[in-house]
Amino acid sequence: MDIGANNVNQDCDRKLQIATRGKLRKFNCLRGREVACGEFWDAVVVTAVDEKQKDAYEIQIREKVDKKELPLGVQYKVFSDPPGCKIGNGGSTLHALQHLSDIYGKTLCRMKVMLIHAGGSSQRLPSASALGKIFAAVPLGEPLYQMLDLKLAMYVDFPDHMNPGVLVTCADDIELYSIAGNECVAFDKPGFTALAHPSPLSIGTAHGVFVLKPCDDGEWSEMENRTCLRFLHKPSVDTMRDMGAVCQRRSDCFPLSDAEFVYTDSTYYVDFETSQRLLGVLKEIGPLECEIDAYGDFLQASGPSASIEYARNTANVTKEDDGLVEIRQKIFRLLRGTPLNVILLNNSKFYHIGTATEYLFHLTADDALRSELGLLSSAFSVHPKEKADAASCVMHSVLKPTCSVGAGSVVEYCRLGEGVSVGRDAVVSSCWVSPGSSVPAGVFMHSLCVTQQDRTGFVTVAFGINDNLKRCVNASASVEALTLLGVTLEACVALWGLECRDLRFSGDVSSCSLWTACLFPVCEDQERSFCVSLNMLQAVLSRRAFTVPKDIKLISMHEALLCKNLQEMLKFRKGLYHDISQRL
Repeated sequence: MDIGANNVNQDCDRKLQIATRGKLRKFNCLRGREVACGEFWDAVVVTAVDEKQKDAYEIQIREKVDKKELPLGVQYKVFSDPPGCKIGNGGSTLHALQHLSDIYGKTLCRMKVMLIHAGGSSQRLPSASALGKIFAAVPLGEPLYQMLDLKLAMYVDFPDHMNPGVLVTCADDIELYSIAGNECVAFDKPGFTALAHPSPLSIGTAHGVFVLKPCDDGEWSEMENRTCLRFLHKPSVDTMRDMGAVCQRRSDCFPLSDAEFVYTDSTYYVDFETSQRLLGVLKEIGPLECEIDAYGDFLQASGPSASIEYARNTANVTKEDDGLVEIRQKIFRLLRGTPLNVILLNNSKFYHIGTATEYLFHLTADDALRSELGLLSSAFSVHPKEKADAASCVMHSVLKPTCSVGAGSVVEYCRLGEGVSVGRDAVVSSCWVSPGSSVPAGVFMHSLCVTQQDRTGFVTVAFGINDNLKRCVNASASVEALTLLGVTLEACVALWGLECRDLRFSGDVSSCSLWTACLFPVCEDQERSFCVSLNMLQAVLSRRAFTVPKDIKLISMHEALLCKNLQEMLKFRKGLYHDISQRL
């Protein structure tokens, strides 16, 4: 990179950092105080996959309000998906709009609502499965931030420049941007208005991409308002080129170094009138019996050049349902002609933290994000700071002075005894670790409280950071096809003194995965649970036998979530909160 380009990037990074820190300061001033009418969102809605997840979210939001971690005087709502088949974030959007209409009636036409999609089991970041990825810890703020706080902070300027309607976003991403001091991000046009970020073509293949209406290229600016002709959902590079989505770098001032780029999606706004059209979609196609995408299925139907052809393209669909094409066609007919406006945030960054590897990287090794947000290596913790590795992250935890945490590792909501060591690139979450324990590098360990047959116990799940928990195989081939830390389950159960016939799977036994494999011991106390799981993990890594006690029941992560004891898990966090508060 030449000196001029490097100076441009440094200037853009500085502007981004200044803008981000300004949003954080503004939100911190709102935390714990009653907000005036029009000063903030009228309602903040979080979606949940089912009633149990809804209950968990509502309890945590009440606690955050009681501890004055959130702005007061705001309607915080949690809406769960209806029971039955998965309906996707598009289906969740429709049902949330219906709930809002039922609760607020005609008042809704004057309200500014933020809708955060947070449903799902978070299989790629299991530490967020029980309590929700929207409540994942972030190492900044006093009190400590969670993703909910960060989402509210990054969008803190929006309500001031927004017409009544709904802002739709997701729980596991972060968007940072800077604009000129005399400009604002305004959601004041009819239809959909989406935020767009300049991205390499390779990123566009996994995101939504905007095809913009041509315009005369003027001076580069940090923000531009443009009309979008059509929206492409996870297109190939050839499709981007054929549809005219590829842009050319226009100025030496442009922060993205790629000669060619595309504008990709993140968050979007729906004005009130269009939200009512979406309600019409639900009435037309409900009850939903397949997954709908809030981006691919709504935005692809909008814009003047939208084509119904996308309805039959199911290449990016996780599970193809018989009625999906017909439902997409109905959505297209109901939304056809809806304007699709785009706000180009030319100096912006999009971060996704939905996987364990992303979580580790962004919280420990991503110097850009750490600088932009002011992330800490030790946040709201009792931690031997003089021994803290700057490239590790400790949050809401109590560590004895002789503990060590390796570079690239995250420790959250934990108690670590004397002499505990955590290897590199590991996640240790909600665990009580006995003195002298050594956590290997590259592993994920997370403790949950469970209640089965009126008996309360603890289970610690343990995986490799790179293990694929979502990969499903046929039951007859499970012990040979599934691997834990690179070792087949057949070899694992042998190391643990078990027989392959002893291994069971929860849920749908015709499709087996690490998520449903009953590998993890249920113990009476949290420390022993961690200790036994750690011994099993070390046996696999060292190929040395460890016999699982015969009186211990083994369950899966899937099963643990079905019988989780939320109150006990939150009680453990409250105990940590008390101890940390007393000692800081």
